[in-house]
Amino acid sequence: MLQLCLSALLLVSPTLAGDFLLVCGGAEVFQLDSSVDPPAKRWSWTAKNCEELPAELANAFNTTDECKPVDGGKRLLVTSSGGGCILLELPAGKALWWARVPNAHSIEALPDGLIAVASSVGNAGNKVLLFDRRTPGKPLSEVMLPSAHGLVWDDQRKCLWALGFEELIACTLEENRLEVKSRHALPDKDGHDLRAIPGSSELVLSTHAGVWRFDRDKPGFRADPLLKDRLEIKSIDVHPVSGRTVTVQASGGNWWTDTIGFLRPDATLQLPDERLYKARWLTGSD
Repeated sequence: MLQLCLSALLLVSPTLAGDFLLVCGGAEVFQLDSSVDPPAKRWSWTAKNCEELPAELANAFNTTDECKPVDGGKRLLVTSSGGGCILLELPAGKALWWARVPNAHSIEALPDGLIAVASSVGNAGNKVLLFDRRTPGKPLSEVMLPSAHGLVWDDQRKCLWALGFEELIACTLEENRLEVKSRHALPDKDGHDLRAIPGSSELVLSTHAGVWRFDRDKPGFRADPLLKDRLEIKSIDVHPVSGRTVTVQASGGNWWTDTIGFLRPDATLQLPDERLYKARWLTGSD
């Protein structure tokens, strides 16, 4: 079982942030130092220990599905299929903003203090919602997107890319509203994760049966050269400096796994007794 090195909320050696991963899946979101043997948790957060979080949201983070560092690694966005969404200050773990969104599956920071959340399948879901981080819990607008799962803000092109069940859409910001600018049918159904390839015009995205690249300047999809045949990839992230890719691939018919995969160089890291869904690099430049 993975040893928890620090029981309190404490970030060790922040200058080494590029060697760390942020990992989620269960009720605990944690920072993992994979450069030591055995791998060590350097920071940990659970909703039950978050004093600022309203009581009605305390049980809304039992299964976390996004842990995205923002603001240069000084803050962390977290979502849960249980409906919880939160912006945390690092390393204190203090809640700065929160909301309840049905089956929340991803979250993204936008300009001017705005936050977008992907609400996946469900009676009140299948949409992307827009919030102001200065006003917890109150959406400003929404756009419909069946099985919304992945979000990427594109500052160069001034749009939000959102991944759904069978399409990738681009939305612009119009007076605190999201407006759909373009729609692109996926080459396969059941979109999962969506991330930008650093220093590139491409996005990388996973579907049920494969992993794809999408060129934002010359819109079109191509199979990812390294991951094209991988099924059930829940998470992909490319390090902005080394280019090393970290993946989480569901296993055993579950939505989760206990193993993190790496490419360039290839490696696997097993964390027994953990339920893993997403893994993100913490680089200090997010």
